[in-house]
Amino acid sequence: MTNARMSEPIDIVDTTTRDGNQSLWSATGLTTPDVLAIAPTMDRAGFHALDFTSSTHMAVSVRFHQEDPWERIRLVSAAMPATPLSFITTGMRFITWVPADEDVMRLAFRCVVRNGIRRFQVADPSNDPVRLRRVAAMAREEGVEEIVIGLTYSISEVHTHAYFADRAAALAGCAEMDRLYLKDPGGLLTPAAVRELAPHFIRAAGGRTVELHSHCTIGLAPFVYMEGLRAGFQVLHTAVAPLARGTSNPAVETTLRNLVAEGFSHRLDLAALTAVSEHFRGLAHEKGLPIGQPQEFDATYYHHQLAGGMVSTTRRMLEELRRPELYDAVLEEVGRVRAEMGYPIIVTPVSQLVATQAVRNVIDAERWSNVSDETVRYFLGHYGEPAAPVAQDVAERVLSRPRVEELRMLEPLQLEGARKQFGSRISDEELLLRLTMPEEQVNAMLTSPPAAARPRPLARPERDPVVTLLREVAERRSITHFRVQTADELVEWRRAP
Repeated sequence: MTNARMSEPIDIVDTTTRDGNQSLWSATGLTTPDVLAIAPTMDRAGFHALDFTSSTHMAVSVRFHQEDPWERIRLVSAAMPATPLSFITTGMRFITWVPADEDVMRLAFRCVVRNGIRRFQVADPSNDPVRLRRVAAMAREEGVEEIVIGLTYSISEVHTHAYFADRAAALAGCAEMDRLYLKDPGGLLTPAAVRELAPHFIRAAGGRTVELHSHCTIGLAPFVYMEGLRAGFQVLHTAVAPLARGTSNPAVETTLRNLVAEGFSHRLDLAALTAVSEHFRGLAHEKGLPIGQPQEFDATYYHHQLAGGMVSTTRRMLEELRRPELYDAVLEEVGRVRAEMGYPIIVTPVSQLVATQAVRNVIDAERWSNVSDETVRYFLGHYGEPAAPVAQDVAERVLSRPRVEELRMLEPLQLEGARKQFGSRISDEELLLRLTMPEEQVNAMLTSPPAAARPRPLARPERDPVVTLLREVAERRSITHFRVQTADELVEWRRAP
């Protein structure tokens, strides 16, 4: 690594409001007022971008909070003019699991852009370069400023490093790709793996920026990030400490200390960062939500490979079924189901299919006796070609179900006829919600007060910058006396003998 390479500041993409919220709080923890209250401070922090939302999170806003997700984008974007908000999309789907036609996806992209999204992170459940290029081209044509194409890391008999090298090379000529990123939702990367993959990603980027995204699920991500920097990655994805670690991304605070110790620099405002972290810590305390803790290495994750968000979602699913004691058995079953389904990458929406099927297989008297329509469509090829052949006996059982022929002919979600069905005077944004969500949930959202009229979290003494500073001083045992004086105020602190 050259001195010139180390002199370039490392940029940070903040994942707190989307991936952190999804990984630790099942995507339901944050309301629009929660985010809006801290948005100006996050804007001052100096992040390259915020990994802000997805169609899944938009649906959660409607379903759980009766909030308009378009309003959340508009308000937060206006409060953060210096920091692009990012939308992550995984293939040809918007909110619902039903595949969407191009006209639906184009309208969805157009709407998120005009409401304030400036950056897209584009992934695909099967890492198909053709599909990734297609979505990237659509995003560019609908006005997206920065397009980051991701290859999602996985491990199986077919997901070798040669597999990822080939797919990275297939993206090299993509004119719409502004950046390339290695996406590791399961936290499966090792330092050796990122060191081996980095040259292929850097070569495919061809001078464009390369980003690295991993999770702390088995404790390796902080090591992976430092090795990734040494290998040439230029941007890291992190969350503030209360919504980091655990099954989430590495904590930005620790990451910054580590990269500085390794001779790198960054652009972040540490005072603003402290205020942001305290805000989310206060929210966790008020709402009784967990704060991410460091994870020990757990080799079982290489078997089931559930991403951070799916770990919390699976726990919630079992709690709703009043069977939380089945969690370990379900994780074991996830690995079996994945192998039988041809080793799909555990990423939305296929991760939900695999986890849901595993829950059913564990609870039911006989495996594969109860199968969702979405899983049937997977075996019909509606989610792309599996990486490896599916188990023939399982496929025969799934495809012998009564509704298979009906599902085989299922058309992608289309705009044709939607205006006639839902009304010609409603906005495009409302039309998309009505097309993809239950009517009663959209109606409940529309009759609820707008987010701008709801109370924001109040300022708390524990979030005051002076209190934060004094807490930091108190933790440093070598400091016994501290005094700050301005023209109007005097703060003096002494350590008790």
